[in-house]
Amino acid sequence: MARQSVSPQITASILEYVKANEMRAGQHLPCQMLADAFRVSRAPVNAALKKLEEMGIVSAEPNRGYFLRVDAANVDTAEPTAPAQGEEDDALYFRLAEDRLAGRLEERVSENELMRLYDVPRSRLLKVLHRIAEEGWVERLPGNGWAFRETLTSRKSYEEGYVFRAVIEQQAMLLPSFRPDEEKFRKARAVQTALANGGYESWSRADIFKANNEFHEMLVACSQNEFFLDSIRRINRLRRLIEYHVTMERSRLPQQTSEHLHILDLIEAGRRTEAAAFLYTHIMGAGRIKAPLV
Repeated sequence: MARQSVSPQITASILEYVKANEMRAGQHLPCQMLADAFRVSRAPVNAALKKLEEMGIVSAEPNRGYFLRVDAANVDTAEPTAPAQGEEDDALYFRLAEDRLAGRLEERVSENELMRLYDVPRSRLLKVLHRIAEEGWVERLPGNGWAFRETLTSRKSYEEGYVFRAVIEQQAMLLPSFRPDEEKFRKARAVQTALANGGYESWSRADIFKANNEFHEMLVACSQNEFFLDSIRRINRLRRLIEYHVTMERSRLPQQTSEHLHILDLIEAGRRTEAAAFLYTHIMGAGRIKAPLV
């Protein structure tokens, strides 16, 4: 079941999406498209749409979904926003990340040790640890122990990681086997548009990192070469902690998402060589901006 706290947040995001896209009465609001755009499951989107139906902004049609009842210009976006889903879990998550990056946590730790250190119940701790395990920077040991995996920790290694990504991602796009995936491009465009339309201010650092990681990994996956994709996934896992530490300034994110959308535009226009060159410049530029913060 979706948490009740997330519904008002998604409700506000849907309203912002409607206004940003200047939608008109009668237009369809596909649940899956919205879920992809806002980085959530369908359940909280459905809950938000039901709320909008109660407000008279959308209407539900059997077997068809939800449709806008009013033009975007008449939508009231003053719906209050509830705290983001799992704020307490996110706080614990980032405390673990910061402490590990700062060397305050050993490579191997026990659940009991972490429970005492952070004064949290086992259920909440395990929820966060499993989330971290899915991201690849911790793994469970036999018993109740956990081991942190290798990660980038220095400015030099961080800079080298960006150079590696720029070269690999550019060359992956130039491979003869590169084939754009229409469906994945559509989803990526929806996510990046939602990020640009306010998501960069309200999404958590983890969600922003995930959205941008998935964008770049999606492009590399289009090369149809598993070695290129495995390399990018590995470097993204290694840089995750240090990226959380330095990605505090959100004002540059609209420009970043604009560049992502431009890359999609170039590829879809058949200008792949130009897209590859722009992608290289995009990645190296991001590295130059963020490396001094390490």
